[in-house]
Amino acid sequence: MSDKPDHLGPEYGAQFSDSSVAAMYHLRPPYPDAVFDVLAGLIVDEPRVVLDVGTGTGEIARNLIDHAERIDAVDPSAAMLARARTRPGGDSPKIAWIHGMAESVPLNPPYALITTANSLHWMEWSVVLPRFRDLLTANGVLALVSNPEAETPWASALQAVIDHYSTNRRYRPYNLLAEIESRRLFREIGHVQTPAISFTQSVSDYIASFHARNGFSLDRMTSADAAAFDHQASAIVSAYAVDGLVTLYIHGDVIWGIPAPSHA
Repeated sequence: MSDKPDHLGPEYGAQFSDSSVAAMYHLRPPYPDAVFDVLAGLIVDEPRVVLDVGTGTGEIARNLIDHAERIDAVDPSAAMLARARTRPGGDSPKIAWIHGMAESVPLNPPYALITTANSLHWMEWSVVLPRFRDLLTANGVLALVSNPEAETPWASALQAVIDHYSTNRRYRPYNLLAEIESRRLFREIGHVQTPAISFTQSVSDYIASFHARNGFSLDRMTSADAAAFDHQASAIVSAYAVDGLVTLYIHGDVIWGIPAPSHA
């Protein structure tokens, strides 16, 4: 099996520890509420304890408070965790905000559910997936969570601008599930895609949200490139805006299964 795709290397994942990325992260599209219902239904063992890995600003952890006895929320970015604590529900005594790498940070298992929301691709799969297996309860599962956007009418033109200005010059399309299944590091049990929700924001906030995504940290782009990206992207998207607003349609996608199932 080939090595993990190099555009998912640690030098690119590290940008999510940048303060500028954390500052913009709230502008990214949310997860539909139905995602949290799906995740709550996956918690079937006692104790009802959840591990949310790559928690970012804690959207998954904060929305599972009512369904768990405790949530351990891990992220390598101190800036992200600082933001998470200030978000609604972030001060819950049920949540332990843990700063560290998923591969090695001390934890307090067992966990009835482990969640990774738009984050597993940045981790070292050969390390974390066997570790997750050993952290789970007998009926516990790992859930891979994402919130894909329906294609927009400006997608093709905007992609050309993204490709030109992204600092991740190695990026290529990939399928996370196929990557980890082909390495025998995950066995899918179930998959739910929730109905789409609409999410409306200003063009300026939409463009700014890209600075909380792979390849667009303002701490790593030159000021000239950042300004040029914003200007060109805004010109493309504004042609489709109504009163300065654009609407996205967001699905929730939850795939759950057994990590590293080849363990004896």
